[in-house]
Amino acid sequence: MGSVDIKYQARLKRKKRIRKKLTGTNERLRLCVFKSAKHIYAQLIDDTKGHTLVSASSTEKAIKGQTDVKKKLSVANLVGKTIGIRAIEKGYKKVVFDRSGFLYHGRIKAVSEGAREAGLDF
Repeated sequence: MGSVDIKYQARLKRKKRIRKKLTGTNERLRLCVFKSAKHIYAQLIDDTKGHTLVSASSTEKAIKGQTDVKKKLSVANLVGKTIGIRAIEKGYKKVVFDRSGFLYHGRIKAVSEGAREAGLDF
């Protein structure tokens, strides 16, 4: 049980270090990604107002209902594409990618690639 706490503390330490350098503004929103053991969540945040403008997650019916998507990597890629499409519909194109202390590998990388495929710039 102790090793889980050490990994969690290390992630929080990385998150604080990253967030010191990243902020979402009106011109470049912050694309924040969080993953749990089963699901993945993405949000576009304007840090000047403290508001979430666009969000997508693997718990939504639109993503969950697709029968061809079973693997976690493909679900993460679909979440990235979904948030990219929703952001462009609302007029947001440029973002800053916030990985929330997670390593840029696996599902986190899949979300960013999906968002880039949808047309987001970062």
